[in-house]
Amino acid sequence: MQLLDGKLVSQHIKGEIAKQVATHTDSGKRAPHLVAILVGEDPASQAYVASKVKTCAELGFQSTLVRYDADLTEEELLIKIVEFNNDTSVDGILVQLPLPKHISENKVIETIRPEKDVDGFHPNNQGKMMLSLPAFIPATPYGIMLMLEYYGIKTSGMNCVVIGRSNIVGTPMSILLSRNTEPGNCTVTLCHSRTKDIKGICLQADLIVAAIGKPKFLTADMVKNGAVIIDVGINRIKSDETKTGYRLVGDVDFDQVSEKASYITPVPGGVGLMTICALMKNTMFAYINNVK
Repeated sequence: MQLLDGKLVSQHIKGEIAKQVATHTDSGKRAPHLVAILVGEDPASQAYVASKVKTCAELGFQSTLVRYDADLTEEELLIKIVEFNNDTSVDGILVQLPLPKHISENKVIETIRPEKDVDGFHPNNQGKMMLSLPAFIPATPYGIMLMLEYYGIKTSGMNCVVIGRSNIVGTPMSILLSRNTEPGNCTVTLCHSRTKDIKGICLQADLIVAAIGKPKFLTADMVKNGAVIIDVGINRIKSDETKTGYRLVGDVDFDQVSEKASYITPVPGGVGLMTICALMKNTMFAYINNVK
């Protein structure tokens, strides 16, 4: 079994991005600029945004973090997004999800200009991805593809199972793996809560991407020997072994499944780091298109 080390891969890719940034700034151009908007006090969202801002600093990006209380109105948020849309010094805009229930996530996503939608959630970008046209790809699926590429995992002809059908991970992941690319060229089955005999389907898989949001959902009896396992889940469970009283586990029963897998991602230290890395690549792409 080989561990797919998100820290190792992300450091490699971030090093390449940092060199790109330096090349542009050394020639007199401004640095890439990412705006992050955080609404409310969700601890997980705060941690994610803080990590993105920290990574921007590491790469030489400019970042702007805008914080709002949870009672911010939808209209106020949309007005602010439009301001950043019209600001030529801003290359990428991300609004951290989830949002308070009174704010429509769809309206927010659709208000961000597609060329600044570095999260890759806008319908324009999703549609272009579907057609294999240049577009911003959602960061988590993009990060997974970068990881497979780095480790030289040849996916062509593989039977792949994606567990979870969200628009953020599962559905775009299934599209990317089925495209005529490398990585890609898989025969993909997309499983979800209504799928019958998930165990039987998973046992046929050469590659499994678990993104269902249930702790340790994928167990060893669902995995064939030699399968490649990508664990997208980040779940907090109670633990007496940590100071915080909880620990992070994925959607995969790592201890048992790792004994059968050829490659597997850890949690933490796997896909989460790649997600931030892919976001930075999207932002760099937006910057290059914006700064001529």
